[in-house]
Amino acid sequence: MNLNIGDIIFQLFTFLFPVIFIILIVLFVRSSKKRNEQLKRIEEKLDKVSELKNTKR
Repeated sequence: MNLNIGDIIFQLFTFLFPVIFIILIVLFVRSSKKRNEQLKRIEEKLDKVSELKNTKR
């Protein structure tokens, strides 16, 4: 059993690259979803403030 360090590093890289790629995609989708939810909440708050301002006039 003769394993070279280069072969081991190549195998680890070959295995880890797709895993890291998938993890990055999942993190991007989750952060995008959270950002959209946050923007909706901010928009709702702005609408309420705008309605309050309009009713005071």
